[in-house]
Amino acid sequence: MTPDPVGRLDALLPPDMARRAEEIGVAKTRMDAGRTAALAVLAGAFIALGAAFATVALTGSTGAAWGATRVLAGVVFSTGLVLVLVGGAELFTGNSLIVMAWAAGRVSTAAVARNWAIVYAGNLLGAVGVAALLWAGRVHELGGGTFGATALAIAAPKLRLGFVQAVALGILCNVLVCLAVWLTLSARSTTDRLLAIVPPVSCFVATGFEHSVANMYFVPFGLLVTTLDPGFVAARGLDAEVAALGWTRFLLVNLLPVTVGNVIGGAVLVGAVYWFVYLRGRPAP
Repeated sequence: MTPDPVGRLDALLPPDMARRAEEIGVAKTRMDAGRTAALAVLAGAFIALGAAFATVALTGSTGAAWGATRVLAGVVFSTGLVLVLVGGAELFTGNSLIVMAWAAGRVSTAAVARNWAIVYAGNLLGAVGVAALLWAGRVHELGGGTFGATALAIAAPKLRLGFVQAVALGILCNVLVCLAVWLTLSARSTTDRLLAIVPPVSCFVATGFEHSVANMYFVPFGLLVTTLDPGFVAARGLDAEVAALGWTRFLLVNLLPVTVGNVIGGAVLVGAVYWFVYLRGRPAP
């Protein structure tokens, strides 16, 4: 890529964004396992913190939490991806774009699989770790227990989704997440990045799409509350929510199909499409 003239501040155009995505993908797969894992744990924690923030936004709403309340939840949830992309961390869903470097012949299938495996495991550890800390801090009891009730109301429906439905919602989610990542590749400043991240992420949250890493926080936090504080559940009449929750159901009914959908949405419908449009046929550097 030809360096920009000194002082140029306008955003990169899509062909340059594609080349930048390719180089970033190469760099990600060449990072050593320890650094990759540490940054993945951070990303899982960052997304979990954004998810907890979104729970606060949804808490106290009357009736179905739709309309402006969900849009607000989406805006504050964006904090998680802002921390990932501005602060620097490795997020499984965003790393779907590594497929651009793979399709360009710059990285091997094994290298992509290695990165995704390490990052996925690290994201899970970070997200569950934040859920455990929130449990230890008794955050579910805040607001007279309304935070915990909202958290269970978020987690339980995720385990009632059909397999195809969860895949479809996962596809739609990661199309938007990867578009947010894609748009930040044009950015010249932190302000540019913030403006690129918030609208797509707000859209997926407000519309109810499914994000695997966010669910690594939402459902485990609900499970911790129901398993370790049954009195809290009984006192608030939350038995219906509890009935839907379970670790095996979480892994098979939600996390598996949502992850499949996230990969399809990010790697195929965003990464592969932009490779086809801007990088296909270009000689490797």
